[in-house]
Amino acid sequence: MGGCVERPIRFVHRGRVVEVSGADTTRTLLDWLREDARCNGTKEGCAEGDCGACTVLVGTLDGPHVRWKNVNACIQFLPMLDGKALMTVEDVRRGDGTLHPAQQAMVECHGSQCGFCTPGFVMSMVQVYERDRAVGCTPTRQQLADDLAGNLCRCTGYRPILDAGQRMFELPGAELDSAPIVHALAALRSDPPLAYTDARGARCFVPRTVEALAALREAHPDARLLGGATDIGLWVNKLHKTLPTLIATGAVEAMSRIETRADGTFVIGGAATLEAAWSALAARHPELKEMWLRFASPPVRHAGTMGGNVANGSPIGDGAPVLMALGATLLLRRGRQERRLPLDAFYLDYMKNALAPGEFVQAIEVPPAGFTALRAYKLSKRFDSDISGLAAGMAITLDQGVVRDVRLAFGGLAATVKRAAQAEAALRGQPWTDASLQTALAALARDFTPIDDLRASASYRTRTAANLLRRFWMETRADRPLAAAQASVWAREDVA
Repeated sequence: MGGCVERPIRFVHRGRVVEVSGADTTRTLLDWLREDARCNGTKEGCAEGDCGACTVLVGTLDGPHVRWKNVNACIQFLPMLDGKALMTVEDVRRGDGTLHPAQQAMVECHGSQCGFCTPGFVMSMVQVYERDRAVGCTPTRQQLADDLAGNLCRCTGYRPILDAGQRMFELPGAELDSAPIVHALAALRSDPPLAYTDARGARCFVPRTVEALAALREAHPDARLLGGATDIGLWVNKLHKTLPTLIATGAVEAMSRIETRADGTFVIGGAATLEAAWSALAARHPELKEMWLRFASPPVRHAGTMGGNVANGSPIGDGAPVLMALGATLLLRRGRQERRLPLDAFYLDYMKNALAPGEFVQAIEVPPAGFTALRAYKLSKRFDSDISGLAAGMAITLDQGVVRDVRLAFGGLAATVKRAAQAEAALRGQPWTDASLQTALAALARDFTPIDDLRASASYRTRTAANLLRRFWMETRADRPLAAAQASVWAREDVA
């Protein structure tokens, strides 16, 4: 079906090709490592991709080199590894038995105490080491902090770990022997696309073309599309759901592309990773950099997809408010048929969207920037790697001080992410002044009926949504707009 051939899962581990058959389609990489491969250095902490104790590196061919990304093994299913390479903490020691610079630096800087989190930190540090040494640069301490945002330490504290992150670049260099891995990955490319059936009869398809994916999706409309498993992995680990049929999108290269069309439309493939999509958006719109860095963590962003984040339909979903503010449209596909739907018309109710049976998000299309100002805001209990209590994307187009157009999208204020229609209507055609802002604030209070939950109360969400709209005005008003440094706590010298 869809060109997929029934065969074992095949990936590279410890310098050789490993074949897996019989394991459940939803067996996690972490369980396989600890119980089958007996590689116990990788630890289980949260089993939901939050703590980083299970961090491993997954590699793919990038020309003559291997590109490594750190991911959470606890929410990676084995079929997702097909055709890729796997590296764990057991594999980073040098051939002569000496420690990798990341390991040696952790020893020298006393970055480990109980040691439970240490393998995960080491693997994230190895990924940084490989990435930055390849281009001849050294990360700043803040960049290291951002890179390690997905790794949690409960006892040592982060100061010595960041010290180790800097120290590893000062130690004698070490190169991973990637030649055998490159050779093995190249050989795996000749394998046909995977169709895998486990002992229970559950199936997982891993197509490689959009056409094959569309045919499979049309033939199995009840199947679950599997992107990075950053959400579906929790269904299995925490809710113990069974998933009879999975269709993975990760091998469809055409849907992983991010490109700009001749008319200026920016296109994000539905299978593009969150890291690739957000970094490209931030390069295009620097105002989005903080939202990018605060969206989950690097291991989650390296696995999860922007298409999956949008289709998931979370009432908060940090990506959707920003994309709505940008005026994004979804390219939807069912079989050979395609249609376009504005993102702000996609969500119908709580966890319910406009996808027809057998349909999927092929791409996200962002029109050329026609606005005067853009902002993205996120409020959460932790600054890094935390789900939002409230998220907002705001864009405004001014013509000689008058609001020609405005898009105010909020997550966390309703059963779905949606735009503040009444507040927008109150602003259009009006001068961008405090008086108009007050009218919009009154309208905003009528736009939503927020919910109470563990992340934030309804009253907090109502109040802070109004405060964010006021902040947006203060940052973009014609008279004495706030500079970025004036609106950021990190820019204050007394808290730096």
